[in-house]
Amino acid sequence: MQAFAPALPLAVGLSGGADSSALLLACARRWPGQVQALHVHHGLQAAADGFEQHCAALCQRLQVPLMVQHLRASPAPGQSPEDAARQARYQALAALAQANQTHDAIKSIVIGQHADDQAETVLLALLRGAGVAGLAAMPARWEMAGLTWHRPLLQVTAADVRQWLRAQGQTWVEDPSNADQRLTRNRIRAQLMPALDAAFPTFRDTFARSAANAAQAAQLLETLAQQDQAQVGRPPQIGPLQGLSRARQANVLRHWLRNAHHTTPAAAQLHELLDQIEACTTRGHRIHIKVGRGFVVRCGPQLDWYNS
Repeated sequence: MQAFAPALPLAVGLSGGADSSALLLACARRWPGQVQALHVHHGLQAAADGFEQHCAALCQRLQVPLMVQHLRASPAPGQSPEDAARQARYQALAALAQANQTHDAIKSIVIGQHADDQAETVLLALLRGAGVAGLAAMPARWEMAGLTWHRPLLQVTAADVRQWLRAQGQTWVEDPSNADQRLTRNRIRAQLMPALDAAFPTFRDTFARSAANAAQAAQLLETLAQQDQAQVGRPPQIGPLQGLSRARQANVLRHWLRNAHHTTPAAAQLHELLDQIEACTTRGHRIHIKVGRGFVVRCGPQLDWYNS
């Protein structure tokens, strides 16, 4: 936190848990009068009202303005409730930060994920068989919705966050869903993390380095995809696609589907699509493949995607 220098004023995404409570306390002390708190009430569990009450009491003690957004996130087909809630939370935080903007408009939003969260995210990505974009885990800084977002605690362990809070005499709330080991992340936290801590105490640092390396590789692949997209077109032309290596075809197709249609192909779907592109040597060759939440089809000399 010492080197953390966000653009001010800033808003803290406050859940009421230990990490966000510590972040709000540290920011409010360091930049008095320049900090707001944003709380998203998901309504997913009975304890949610208690989270909001804790946040309101904490902000009152710190003399920090609090804005609250109530929402209910409905998962899309194939989407987990947790992922739907996460995406809705970021959208709600951005909307709160942009509401009633003045000349003192919020410029930065800070989020409280820590080193343990980053390690868990890497492990989740490995268990999913993710590529380098997934293994890159969570960035420390990114731009979205006209705001700069930060995670300044990514090098701080969960234990250190709680130890610091206790030293300040500050309480926090524990999310009861964190004990539900039906959720993969909670099983990782309860079973894998203690084992890794015992066998490899520096695993958080090494995982963070791997995530940084993956992020660099993902950035290079994104640059290459943009260059190849310029050559094959948008939507992609089959002839130019066939002039690329299979790996570059896969990379540019993922880029096209993600950016143009906000969908991601499964590995088996992409493999089948690449096979069909390779076999597409006649005008009568038909392509109609389930990809992500819709279908990739051939339309004359090019590919298209639809989900109706």
